[in-house]
Amino acid sequence: MDRRSFLKLGALVAAGVAGCSAGTAHPPGGFANRLRVPPLLSPDSDASGIRRFELTLRTGSTELIPGNRADTWGINGDHLGPTLRMRRGDRVAMAVTNRIGEPTTLHWHGMRLPARMDGGPHQTIRPDGTWSPEWTVDQPAATGWYHPHPHEQTARHVYRGLAGMIQIVDPEADAAGLPSDYGVDDIPVILQDKRLDSDGQLVEDFGGTFGLIGDTILVNGTFDPFVEVPAGRSRFRVLNASNARIYFLEFADGREFHVIATDGGLLPGPVAVRRAVLSPGERLEFVTSFAPGEQVVLRSVGERTEAATDIEEGDFDLLKIIATGPRRDASPLPERLSAAALPEAPPGARVRRMTLTGSEINGKDMDMTRIDEVVPAGAREIWEIHNTTYTHNFHIHEVAFRVLEIDGAPPPAYLAGPKDTVYVPKQATVKLAVEFGRHADPAAPYMYHCHILRHEDKGMMGQFVIVAPGTEDSVSRLLPMPGHDHGG
Repeated sequence: MDRRSFLKLGALVAAGVAGCSAGTAHPPGGFANRLRVPPLLSPDSDASGIRRFELTLRTGSTELIPGNRADTWGINGDHLGPTLRMRRGDRVAMAVTNRIGEPTTLHWHGMRLPARMDGGPHQTIRPDGTWSPEWTVDQPAATGWYHPHPHEQTARHVYRGLAGMIQIVDPEADAAGLPSDYGVDDIPVILQDKRLDSDGQLVEDFGGTFGLIGDTILVNGTFDPFVEVPAGRSRFRVLNASNARIYFLEFADGREFHVIATDGGLLPGPVAVRRAVLSPGERLEFVTSFAPGEQVVLRSVGERTEAATDIEEGDFDLLKIIATGPRRDASPLPERLSAAALPEAPPGARVRRMTLTGSEINGKDMDMTRIDEVVPAGAREIWEIHNTTYTHNFHIHEVAFRVLEIDGAPPPAYLAGPKDTVYVPKQATVKLAVEFGRHADPAAPYMYHCHILRHEDKGMMGQFVIVAPGTEDSVSRLLPMPGHDHGG
């Protein structure tokens, strides 16, 4: 993104989100803490050919700030969850057990799968219950994530620590020769902001326009972190798992880095940038090279512009990277990363328009019993997302889409890959080419919503079903009120 475009983008974000934090600040000191790398969970297939993942959502206690323990939630641990790695073509089975003492769900954000396995607000897991979805991984290599999606409670559940990364691998990504040694030269980077009191406890104030925006940034749950990587090329998979904060990523020395993937998978080829913007729920992967002994800081830098002269998104040092040992891999990135076709809409494709206001989509709050849109399986459509108010973004479950335009102009090149979540600036219109899957089920909905979690919880969400082509007009637009039907 060029400087002029980025300043415009920064102004829009600052006008909507910046300056909303309060409470006790915990500024980083000197990158004193080694980055926690979530454990990798990648079970072998059993005798029936199924990879079985066991996940337990539980309460815990964690030193978010060294020396002070906070009450947290986690998955298979006290805070956050393991990284789930699976291959395209795998049959996977999840056993999700709820030990947090209240109903919740677990959504596989970025996965293309049947709606009944999606983990949205209709797939509630009661306390002490276990939910057991199964599906076949049928999508390109990508970085996704998993998190709760309970109706009106998502912000609190994610903020307390129920989140983890998903990594899908496939032969095309293997052939690209990208760094792939987990935790060594392939580093997960989960960004979350917190607000902590003087005792290091989480402050939970989800009110206001945007809900909670913290003044303390954690990376993989680590405060003030550093990571050692081998000299040469390293890959960073960055996930914005914050409730509302938007990150403006750059290196402190201004170096170029190469974006290789967005939410839905690899870009056609690497895109060199000096700065990238990441709104809640979005992911990107980038590769950069470090000389032996080099130290560099990844940071998020706010912008002060004419449109935002008295507020600022804020400057945060996120992660210190230290290159150790002799250079491991100095080969250039391949010019071509993926031959997969990007989502396209054919001539005459249906256009659906979504108008975003303060907490509504098309003038409606979320209703768990109402189907808002009916889509034929395999459809390719145009969706126009028009934001009439302050900062939003937009996530569609199950799909892959490509950003065609932002206010009539092409997106920056690094946003031209497959995605499922997009930043929608204040009073802007974003045009998407959306590709839907083929899991038809007229009685099980998917969601579309703003992924600023305060907005989602307030009702800024709609529902769609995918049905057999030609049956759209015969589908009921009403659903029964869901119950807590998982966990027997």
